[in-house]
Amino acid sequence: MIRLAALLVLASVTAASAQPEPTRAPQPAWVASALKFVPPGKVAGHAIRTDAAALTGILPVFPANADDPKSPGSSFDIAEVLVVTLQRSGDFFEAVSATVRLRQADDVGPLQSTADRDLMQQFEDWNAKLAANAAKLPAGTVPCELGAYSIDRGALNVRAEPSVKARVLGTLPPRYKFRSKSEAAPPEGYTTEFKIIGFKDGWFLIEGAEPPGKKYEHQPSDYPKTAPKPYPGRGWVAANKVGANFANGATRMGGLFQAPNADAAWSRVVDRHGNEIGPDSSPDRILACSGLWALVEKSGQRGWWRHLCSNQVTNCS
Repeated sequence: MIRLAALLVLASVTAASAQPEPTRAPQPAWVASALKFVPPGKVAGHAIRTDAAALTGILPVFPANADDPKSPGSSFDIAEVLVVTLQRSGDFFEAVSATVRLRQADDVGPLQSTADRDLMQQFEDWNAKLAANAAKLPAGTVPCELGAYSIDRGALNVRAEPSVKARVLGTLPPRYKFRSKSEAAPPEGYTTEFKIIGFKDGWFLIEGAEPPGKKYEHQPSDYPKTAPKPYPGRGWVAANKVGANFANGATRMGGLFQAPNADAAWSRVVDRHGNEIGPDSSPDRILACSGLWALVEKSGQRGWWRHLCSNQVTNCS
């Protein structure tokens, strides 16, 4: 079921790449006066709604350490919101009090001005299915589903447990170069691709590793018979040996979120050339994951991005 959902979502994401990039309206003016009501240990996200008639505003809040790899946030948690009482101050509203409660199903608003709400919902449904299947993973494993590849210069060990002392089940070959018939083949060769299905204590649980570069060949016979064969089963690899590319997650691009939620605070991030990050770039490090979100580092900034892929010949739009 998850694989079918993944295929459906990826098809929709590709179609969505032709749409304008999702953007976000500025925060309402009352948010600045509401920040003093944010509880200790929490940070404000992007306001969900302003109800002028009822003189209330809804402001989501998230754990302040959600972007810390030692305590990564969860895409499966029910977010909390501040229900802010407003009063008029000239032509604007000002926050005068607030209470905290769990976010409810009707706490929605205009998420992003060019985002497709149906596509957003597909990602949410996909995330929910991953949560429902968490019991099938080893105890304490955070379920994820992301495309990735090895960045180890040598053979990457796949271990039975998330520990350097655990038994080695097999290895993933280093970058492999051959006479490829693919016009888009990277000149430095291909890395070994796989799927991340979980995270625990600085380790990713992976499966489905494929021979490096094989899927990009036009015919199976084009691939060398002597090519290295990676361990294809399930096992653990160290997070610092894993790379991926940014993909279109049907949410705002060009930066990172403070928590794994599209309503969390967002910060613009640029690469070394001054370009905003997007499907044409990749994170410098992948630190953790939760559902369809990855906690990454790029250009010295840390935050969450929804949807990573392993495509090595085109961008991950």
